[in-house]
Amino acid sequence: MIKKVYIKTFGCQMNEYDSQRILSIFEESGYDRTDDPEEADFAVINTCSVREKPKEKVKSEIGRLKRFKNSNPYFKIAIAGCVAQEDGEAILKENKSVDLVIGTDGIPKLYEAIFRVEKGERLAITEFYHDDFTVPIFNRNSSVSAFVTIMKGCDNFCSYCIVPYVRGREKSRHYKEILDEVKFLVDNGVREVTFLGQNVNSYGKTLDEKINFTQFLYMATQIVGLNRIRFVTSHPKDFNKDLVDLVASESKICEYLHLPLQAGSNDILKKMNRGYTFEEYEEKISYAKEKIKGLALSSDFIVGFPGETDEDFEQTLKAVNEIEYETIFAFKYSPRPGTKASSMPDNISDVEKANRLKKLLDAQQIITDKLLKRQIGEIQEILVEGKSKKDTNVYSGRNRKNRIVNFTSEKSLQNGEIVKVKITQAKKNSLFGNLEVS
Repeated sequence: MIKKVYIKTFGCQMNEYDSQRILSIFEESGYDRTDDPEEADFAVINTCSVREKPKEKVKSEIGRLKRFKNSNPYFKIAIAGCVAQEDGEAILKENKSVDLVIGTDGIPKLYEAIFRVEKGERLAITEFYHDDFTVPIFNRNSSVSAFVTIMKGCDNFCSYCIVPYVRGREKSRHYKEILDEVKFLVDNGVREVTFLGQNVNSYGKTLDEKINFTQFLYMATQIVGLNRIRFVTSHPKDFNKDLVDLVASESKICEYLHLPLQAGSNDILKKMNRGYTFEEYEEKISYAKEKIKGLALSSDFIVGFPGETDEDFEQTLKAVNEIEYETIFAFKYSPRPGTKASSMPDNISDVEKANRLKKLLDAQQIITDKLLKRQIGEIQEILVEGKSKKDTNVYSGRNRKNRIVNFTSEKSLQNGEIVKVKITQAKKNSLFGNLEVS
């Protein structure tokens, strides 16, 4: 009988990439994937601990899976990712239903771990390994777009962030290995890749070869059959003009930039240990807007950081209104154990944090609506990703600004095609248009 594995992923795109790696190892170990945990023999929860809420979801998920184990004693549960790295063996002690805890550095050890758990062991693998960061090419069910992790870990130690503690110190993959993975993906139908790292701008610093992110990115543009390149996340302190100039000159690199500001107040940025002022950030954004035609910007923000005054928050609002991001990702501050900010007096009530978050998101929605409406009448390049199940003449894809575009086409299209679409309507978070027939 074929064994089945169920995987649920919380958190960032890097976790999604890691889940694909985990799935490939299970497949090589004789498992098929299922989307129904009740059918599974092994369930894997790939976790995130960057914020408090995803961590609470993990506890809930363990409770939900526990009932399957009660009816099937051979059912196995694994906790992977950042919560696994942070809590380690404590998860096994507190949750008798969990069989395996595997941290962010432990995926290469998963082959052996699966075998041992199947034999009845319960184990935690949470060591950080100090050898080079390598990822062998692995099979995955990729569509036309794929994530590719180029580095892991972080050396910045922002005062609120747990990433350096659960992902470890910064390590870059060898550029040849990454390029081989991209070529493999392109040979299997992928037309767009997004390069991932906690701080892609510092790529290459841990390698013996002298190479930086801009140089690597240029190499990637030379891959035949690869149509689009994106990257996240850039750190403002390391973001430079050379990278902007490359994006402006290379047609394969999309005009989309995610550059997290986090706060508009210099006092708060200093407490966050971000390593730049708002004025320095704004200067880099201005240069990018000047050089990259049609640039779409996105950013991250934290509201209610310890010590954030009404004036500090108003500076964040002012920054959002001045810069005009197309998208932001904003969250209420929640202390993460072990970070420097967790020892700062958290003197802002949850009600006030919620009010500030709503105010910020409301302000951003007005900007998003305005920027999307400006695109009505434009003819945009869309990478086809699928078609509607309800209407076979409606297709979906993303424009170069990473915005979803739904459009009508009487002509049959294949996933992976790049087509021209005239935008006719702007909805809340997407665009609608019609195929331009040449």
